[in-house]
Amino acid sequence: LLQTRHAENKQDFCSIAHPDQTASPTESSLPESQKNELVQAGWSKCWSKRENRPYWFNRFTNQSMWEMPILGQHDVIVSIEIGIPVTPTTPRVPISPVTPRAKPWNSTTGTEDKPGQPASALYRPTIIYWDLDIQTNAVIRERAPANHLPPHPEIELQRAHLTTKLRQHYQELCYQREGIEPPPESFNRWLLERKVLDKGPDPLLPSDCDPIISRSMFREVMNDIPIRLSRIKYKEEARKLLFKYAEAAKKMIDSRNATPDSRKVVKWNVEDTINWLRRDHSASKEDYMDRLEHLRKQCGPHVTAVAKDSVEGICTKIYHISVEYVRRIRQAHQTLLKDCNITEAAEVQDRLVYCYPVRLALPSPNHPRVELHFENDISCLRYKGEMVKVNRGYFAKLELLYRYSCIDDPRFEKFLSRIWCLIKRYQVMFGAGVNEGMGLQGALPVPVFEVLNKQFGVSFECFASPLNSYFKQFCSAFPDTDGFFGSRGPFLNFSPASGSFEANPPFCEELMDAMVTHFEELLEKSSEPLSFIIFVPEWRDPLTPALNRMETSAFLRHHMSVPAFEHAYRSGSQYICKKEEMYYKAVHGTVIIFLQNDAGFTKWEPTPERIQELLAAYQVSQRTLGSPVPSSTSSAPTMPSPARSSLGNPQGTERERLRALKTLHFFVDNFYAGHTYHRVVVAYRPIHHFHICS
Repeated sequence: LLQTRHAENKQDFCSIAHPDQTASPTESSLPESQKNELVQAGWSKCWSKRENRPYWFNRFTNQSMWEMPILGQHDVIVSIEIGIPVTPTTPRVPISPVTPRAKPWNSTTGTEDKPGQPASALYRPTIIYWDLDIQTNAVIRERAPANHLPPHPEIELQRAHLTTKLRQHYQELCYQREGIEPPPESFNRWLLERKVLDKGPDPLLPSDCDPIISRSMFREVMNDIPIRLSRIKYKEEARKLLFKYAEAAKKMIDSRNATPDSRKVVKWNVEDTINWLRRDHSASKEDYMDRLEHLRKQCGPHVTAVAKDSVEGICTKIYHISVEYVRRIRQAHQTLLKDCNITEAAEVQDRLVYCYPVRLALPSPNHPRVELHFENDISCLRYKGEMVKVNRGYFAKLELLYRYSCIDDPRFEKFLSRIWCLIKRYQVMFGAGVNEGMGLQGALPVPVFEVLNKQFGVSFECFASPLNSYFKQFCSAFPDTDGFFGSRGPFLNFSPASGSFEANPPFCEELMDAMVTHFEELLEKSSEPLSFIIFVPEWRDPLTPALNRMETSAFLRHHMSVPAFEHAYRSGSQYICKKEEMYYKAVHGTVIIFLQNDAGFTKWEPTPERIQELLAAYQVSQRTLGSPVPSSTSSAPTMPSPARSSLGNPQGTERERLRALKTLHFFVDNFYAGHTYHRVVVAYRPIHHFHICS
């Protein structure tokens, strides 16, 4: 007889099928040898009195399945689980935290499976861009639950509104004080740069940074003063741009508190340039651009000096507004949670365990209703009129991640509201503009991940999100919303003792520099196998500090470069974009760097054969660019012209131009035009049942 798994579920199990149960055609057609193999693998057919139907149980793994297991896949869940908690098996060292089984959730209808009804199959996307069956090899010291306040749609909505207001304040300050529009993506990079330094309580907005003036925001605003220099194609455009720059520099030096010497130098160069423009009408485009570069070198330092206080004022003002907004959000959140009892955290033992998702110390309050409906292949979630959308395939992925990672919601009562908070958080972080922030979330192609796992044992992403991750174990920006979907928290707060990791950080210089510092600290103190494979843009004009430090690191084992336009990234909007827009060509070279300690080098050495496999994976992704469907012959969309020239940087860096190019993507226009919708609204209620309405 099978051991009873739980006292309250004794009536659900027996060691043989129900006497009235007739064998299914599939089972009857099995040869005797195949049946014996199932028995030897630990499988036996049982009868559930509660569900009134048979199920399969494995006495070795305590795994339960409604459908007959497939030979060779006994350790893989290939259908909906029954959802009855089981007694964990004896742990092995390192210890892997046990996640209780969740009740089945039907992603097709958005409802919970009810007793007595046939189990509906999960929505299975035809094309997937992840592999959630790969187990982790990352080992960490066991840690206490995080002290983040649990996410709630009401608080997330307030945070979204205040962040939008902060963006508007930034736009108004740039226009009022400097007469310019905010540099593209500068607010997003400000958030990334601030969170490297921030010690405040809010997961998104900074409130405790030193220094309060952001180097990233200061640099990008200053680059666009006195005017933003756009990409030039024709001679007349170059002539107009030179004239506009000269006029803007003269106007700024006249209206600001400049020294007499600065006024003299700027006015003389401006007058000389204007006279040259009036008398020389046969100049070429290159002549105009050379003259512009000369004028900028002469006037740039003086213009920067008079604008310095004003730009610092913009940075300071935005920071102080952010501090006030964090105070409001925190106060509202604490008011909402004041009736929640804070449970005492369990004592943390000093032992090695396989890494596990972030757990919150505070219990979650009851969540409000979030409505779900489907528009063709898009899942739409609405709360108080605010709608977020995600592809149904990615919705199914989030469901699986939630099953694997969440331990406080076995009935999926908070599932929809937590997805709404998750997607809303990332939308707010990267802005509401078309294509805004998408370049900061690009991911490696699937064939590259497959080779990284096969050849180098990689099972963990250092910079990802539940929306764009390939593995089910990853680090991400927001532990409070992402932890329920598998996140191990921010990577700079993650300290593995061993494992093989992939790192493709957002292209923010300050974040990449902090990343390198963290890598070297981890490699220095660990004697276990530890390996980091890093993918960063090849910015060498000038050379970024992070790239320079990695190429001269004592832990460097190998590095190579993949040329621009010869490889691709997966779009940051992959969870909502079309299949043919899933990949886009990289407009810059990518440097691949292997940082490993001695034990990691011994275990995952970047041999020539392995490196060749990795480069070949990029060639595979090139052949499938534009659509992952093998039968498709469409090619990848080429990147549109950049909105900004390298002249936008006083040092003439290629980096700023490539960064602007990186964020331009083809997006879906009029995506829903001409479609017929089959609309089902799921009214989500926190009382253990669902109300389905048309």
